[in-house]
Amino acid sequence: MKQGSLSAGLIIGVLSLLIACESKKEAAKPVGDAALMSPAGSAGRVENDEGVGHYKQGHWNMAEGHFRKAIAVDPKLVEGRYNLGLTLDKMGKHEDATASFKIVVELAPPNSPIKDSVILKEHIGK
Repeated sequence: MKQGSLSAGLIIGVLSLLIACESKKEAAKPVGDAALMSPAGSAGRVENDEGVGHYKQGHWNMAEGHFRKAIAVDPKLVEGRYNLGLTLDKMGKHEDATASFKIVVELAPPNSPIKDSVILKEHIGK
């Protein structure tokens, strides 16, 4: 009986590990052209998240203003910098978008899916 329980436990453990690996694969997918919400506790969260609402509605000037305010409060807010780059791209301000995306690459953690963004890569040439 113990051997059966051990085998069942081993199978459950392996299945759990496989499911966890699949979840990490999905989590590592590159981000698209959707604006990103701020992490909890970020000083620029309110402004960034307000900008996301305007971005979703196509209010590029309003979104840009909120993202710039978020960055002013929290200069290392990767999501705010990324969102600013997206917004500037939508506005046709490609040089400014490229500058923002270059800062994103410097600030984002090494394995961040944000670095795999197609729009970001189009601007920085990677």
